[in-house]
Amino acid sequence: MRFLHTADWHIGKKLHGYDLLEDQAFILKQILTVAKAEKVDAIVIAGDLYDRSVPSEDGVRLLNQTIAAMNLTEGIPLLAISGNHDSATRLATGAPWFAHSNFHLHTRLDQAFTPVIMQDTAFFLLPYFEPVDARIYFDNPDIRTIHDAMPLVIDKMKENFDSQLKQVLISHFFVSGSSRSDSETKVEVGGLDGINGSLLEDFDYVALGHLHNKNALNLANARYSGSPLKYSLSEKEQKKGVWIVETEEKLNLQFIELTPLRELQELQGTFAHFLDPEIYQQLNRENYYSLLLEDRSIIPNMMNQLRKVYPRVLQVERLYGRENSQQLSVKKLKEQTPIELTEEFFTTIVQSAPTSRQQKWIEQTLHQLMKKGGAADAS
Repeated sequence: MRFLHTADWHIGKKLHGYDLLEDQAFILKQILTVAKAEKVDAIVIAGDLYDRSVPSEDGVRLLNQTIAAMNLTEGIPLLAISGNHDSATRLATGAPWFAHSNFHLHTRLDQAFTPVIMQDTAFFLLPYFEPVDARIYFDNPDIRTIHDAMPLVIDKMKENFDSQLKQVLISHFFVSGSSRSDSETKVEVGGLDGINGSLLEDFDYVALGHLHNKNALNLANARYSGSPLKYSLSEKEQKKGVWIVETEEKLNLQFIELTPLRELQELQGTFAHFLDPEIYQQLNRENYYSLLLEDRSIIPNMMNQLRKVYPRVLQVERLYGRENSQQLSVKKLKEQTPIELTEEFFTTIVQSAPTSRQQKWIEQTLHQLMKKGGAADAS
C-alpha cells in the first residue's frame, strides 16, 4: 500500500487578520498534484480539515471542491477523520454515502474499531474525541482523561487486527514527547496532552494530525504530517509538505516539500532600509513579513508607510526599548493554556486560588466552549 499522509488543513484560518483561502486553495491543488505524480493508492487526512467548527461558506466550498477533485475527478480513495477544530456533526453530513466512492470519513469514536480494508492494509480511523465519549462507549465511570481512555481504545482495536494485513492508525492527538508550534490550540481539557507513544507500537504506521511541525515527533512508526502552510511566526523555519508512506515489509517514508503561494519571512533592518527601493525590489513583496525594526526613535504613521511597500506585514517588532518587554509578556500569555489563563485571572481578581470545585466548573465550561468552537477560534 502506498498512500499520502496530510493533516491540519485548517481551511478558513486567518493569519494576523489576513484571509488565507487563496493560499490554501493553491496548496491543496499542489497536494493533489503530488498524489497523482507519486501514484498513491489513497490520501489520508488526519483531522482539522476546517479551522472553525462553523466554517464560512467560502471555506465549505473550498473543501467540497478539493474533495471532489481528489475523490470524484481523480478517483483517489480518501481516509479522513475529524480533529479538535472540526465540528464532528457538521463534518459527518453525507458520510454514509461518501463511502460508496471510497471516501471514508470517521467522526465518532465507535467508528474507529471497524477498520477500512484497502489492499493489504487495515486502516483504523480514530477521530478526536472527548473523555465523556469514551466513558459512555466503554460504560466506565473511571475514564476522566484521554490518557485513561486510550489504552482501552487501542486494546479494542487490537481485537480486530488481522495478522495477514498491515495495521495503520489515523488519529488526531498530542503524543507525549512531541513539540508544539504557536498555531496549535493549547487545550488540556479533554486530554489533548500526553498520549503515551508506547501505546502505538503495535501499528505498522501511525498517521497523526494536530501538531503543525513534521518533526514534532519521530517515533520509528509514527509521524505528524504537519500543516501544509505556515500558520504562525513560530513556524517560519519549518519545512511544510506531505509524507508518502509505503507499507512494504519495511516501512518506507518519504517527505515531499510543498511550495506556498506566498512565503512567511522575518526581516531585520532600519525603517529606512525597508523603504529603500534597492532593498524591496529584490524581494517578493506579496509574501507575509514579520519586520524586526532596529530604530529606537518614534516613527509617525509607521505601519501605514510600511504596508504601502509590503502589503502583507504581519507585525513590526522593535529590537530595542520597552516594546521588547511588552512582547515577552504577550508571548508568555500565548504559551499558557485556557485553564492556566482562567485560573490566573481568577486568582488575580479573588486574591486566592480556585477551589477544587471551582476548578471543575472551569473545566466543564471550557468543555462546552470547545464543543461550540470557542477553543478553536481562540487559537
